[in-house]
Amino acid sequence: MNNILELKTVNELQEYNFYIPSYQRGYRWTTKEVLELLNDISNFTPRLVNDNTEERTWYCLQPIVIKEREDSKYEVIDGQQRLTTIYLILHYLNQDFVENRRDQLFSLDYQTRDSSKDFLLNLQEDTNEKNIDFYYISNAYKTISNWFNNKSINFDKGNFRSKFKFNSKVIWYLSKESDSISIFTRINIGKIPLTNSELIKALFLNSSNFNKEDNKLRLRQLEIATEWDNIENSLQNNKFWYFLNQNQISTNRIEFIFNLMNDEPDDEDNYSTFRFFSKKFSSGNNLTLDNNWQEVKRYFQRFSEWFNERELYHKIGFLISIDAVNIKKLYQESDKATKSEFKMYLDELIKYQFRSIDLAELQYSDTKEVRKVLLLYNILTMLSTTKDNSYFPFDLYKNEKWDIEHITSIKDKIPEHNKGQWLSDAITFIGKESDEEKSLRERINLWDDDNDDEFRKLFEDIVAYFNSSLNVDDDINSLSNLTLLDSSTNRSYKNAVFPFKRRIIIDRDRKGIFIPICTKNVFLKYFSDYPPKISFWSQEDRENYENDLFKVLNSYLGNNGN
Repeated sequence: MNNILELKTVNELQEYNFYIPSYQRGYRWTTKEVLELLNDISNFTPRLVNDNTEERTWYCLQPIVIKEREDSKYEVIDGQQRLTTIYLILHYLNQDFVENRRDQLFSLDYQTRDSSKDFLLNLQEDTNEKNIDFYYISNAYKTISNWFNNKSINFDKGNFRSKFKFNSKVIWYLSKESDSISIFTRINIGKIPLTNSELIKALFLNSSNFNKEDNKLRLRQLEIATEWDNIENSLQNNKFWYFLNQNQISTNRIEFIFNLMNDEPDDEDNYSTFRFFSKKFSSGNNLTLDNNWQEVKRYFQRFSEWFNERELYHKIGFLISIDAVNIKKLYQESDKATKSEFKMYLDELIKYQFRSIDLAELQYSDTKEVRKVLLLYNILTMLSTTKDNSYFPFDLYKNEKWDIEHITSIKDKIPEHNKGQWLSDAITFIGKESDEEKSLRERINLWDDDNDDEFRKLFEDIVAYFNSSLNVDDDINSLSNLTLLDSSTNRSYKNAVFPFKRRIIIDRDRKGIFIPICTKNVFLKYFSDYPPKISFWSQEDRENYENDLFKVLNSYLGNNGN
């Protein structure tokens, strides 16, 4: 179904007759929306696109979705609010001329109010409260009048008129579907929003933009449509998507590629990417179509190559996760280098991220740096095992809000709630042989849940018991007592004692919940000599863990890992 997509100046709209059907709500723009449009037009300054043409930039209005009727009128499916406001501004500007010199404006017929057409032809600057639609329309017209009347004597009304009529364009989307209600419903529940990708898709697949006599064009368009769907479906795989992105939510994920291709981004223009591609298609030939689509495919194929090559996946994924690289620049660098050169380039980028980090000085409060260190530690540990074909789940890392967690309990994080539960969890792992253990168990059993001071002392003594194997002079907030863990697991035990944390980690791992490999190694006592002290995080464990961390990261640390 060949829907038509093009840009039309406000001046080009004046030849049309529009029909506003009953399923549309009435005009409801307030003073705020009207003033925003007037100010945007006034502040916009057209500039030459380049020195070789007379083409100028334009102000891009929101899309207008229409369908042609049998009576030659155009049914407005979406965009009637801005279309009505455009009419009101044009009508006001027309009053500067005698009647026979005024522009012939487009007409607006409303199915629900037959009198609306006549009302628009005879607008006054007073608020009309005859019905709700007339109220909003007359209030908008009054706002327009006041805006112009309040301008300084130096305001160039003629320049505004020229910019509005000839340098302001609407995105004109002419649908060929028969069911208007269906189109309206889909647009307004957000299933097919007119995003940049939807609009660009019309450029690629709209045969009216190309040589209609080329018999191969239709087959080529079908081929592009199939390839488009394949790319979109691949990017809908969250493992692929979050490898390339942070936690952005996107309905049409192929738009990510179009945004990267846009060499003229404009943060203030929601349709900047569409406008960029519209210019690329301006030559209107099949070569333009093929060249543009081949570039889209090259981006996707390169990203797929990165995703499927384990080393590239992990190193690029790490750099993207810590916002250390511009993915477009990464693409350009990979395009001009061999694979081995590109891997060396990635290693240099990673080293640069650690140029000022001294692992021995890092503290729990250094959140950004500690997270960066622990993330790379886990990734490199996974990569170091050649027989392991697992992939780090960047989708989980970015969506589950992973925390930096103390391996063993610390005294300054006393529980504020569920104190009895905390004691109940701890007593399970306290021995029954020594006098200290017997005393702790007795105090727990006799604890009065209304006595906060008693709980604080009991809590500190229990933490000291489980940390008795640690060197008291070592900083409990240093890197050797920190690990990476998803926030849901972390919240499930808060500042619990080490053996209780260990039990939860094992239980969640058994249930298939992803636990970072280095965190799992900590709580499974991989850093302990045999036989391990299961209920305690010992000084020996801590030193072995720290040594392994330094060893794994050493090649990226320069002189800061010693």
